[in-house]
Amino acid sequence: MIVRTDWTREEIATLFDLPFDELVYQAATVHRAHHAVGQIQLCTLLSIKTGGCPEDCGYCSQSVKADSGVEATKLMDVQAVLQKAAQAADNGSRRFCMGAAWRNPKDRDMPAIVEIVKGVRQMGMETCMTLGMLSPKQADILAEAGLDYYNHNIDTSPERYNEIITTRTMEDRLDTLAEVRRAGINVCSGGIVGMGETRADRVGFIHTLATLPAHPESVPVNALVPVKGTVLGDMLADTPLAKIDDIEFVRTIAVARITMPMSMVRLSAGRESMSEATQALCFMAGANSIFTGDKLLTAANAGDDKDAAMLTKLGLVPMEAEEPLRACKALEAVE
Repeated sequence: MIVRTDWTREEIATLFDLPFDELVYQAATVHRAHHAVGQIQLCTLLSIKTGGCPEDCGYCSQSVKADSGVEATKLMDVQAVLQKAAQAADNGSRRFCMGAAWRNPKDRDMPAIVEIVKGVRQMGMETCMTLGMLSPKQADILAEAGLDYYNHNIDTSPERYNEIITTRTMEDRLDTLAEVRRAGINVCSGGIVGMGETRADRVGFIHTLATLPAHPESVPVNALVPVKGTVLGDMLADTPLAKIDDIEFVRTIAVARITMPMSMVRLSAGRESMSEATQALCFMAGANSIFTGDKLLTAANAGDDKDAAMLTKLGLVPMEAEEPLRACKALEAVE
């Protein structure tokens, strides 16, 4: 199968409009062509610096603009982070993701960040960080430290972006993704659905990712968790818009899988409120990575025991296979 980066919005809209069973069938077929069947990558996400972010993202409880009760903290001690990583590894996580509530990291923070990356990698785990916007120098420092992935979500469609965030632009985000790619770090970029957007916005969101010069190696798809005190949390609380329809969420997963066939599609925030049946449909539609553990940054999550029971029920196992896009890059490097 040829991996395309020239998808049109019309083609993506047509996929969304397919009968549900046909869409899931096509997505499952694409998934089986590129990914290990029946394997789910287990990841853990830790907030290494919480709250106090100057950005005004309408969904985020860590923004200084939010009245969410989240208190600002300093960057965690390196050894404390490594202890959390070791616990995650013991619980079966293969990938350790770390988030800091910054607009961008300060140069004084980089030595500690580098030490953390190297320490987690020595445990045999993949590393991923989300620290906000990066300068070219910072991207190079992270690459030299061995960072496997950098997460920087585009969040939504270009048309809706300014309704969600005003303190940085979509172009700012795309510029950071380009710097990450230039530095040789794998890209992790997705967004959030259920923010009151239309299907056309979901089409635009996937179109933006699927037409990047190279697809993100990882595409997290989040369902909004409305947090009281945030702009969107207060706006959407107790309304029909507060939760995206389960079938529409699965459609979004399926279209992401078809348009970005070799990317890891990660079922991310919002999963704790989904039924096992909905999650099973997401896996059928091509999602093959989840965050496990009791917390995602500041939001609740399903928990290791609950996830283990669900995966056992579904006959799924933790992923051992290499991620397709990374395997291709490694092969190209050898050749």
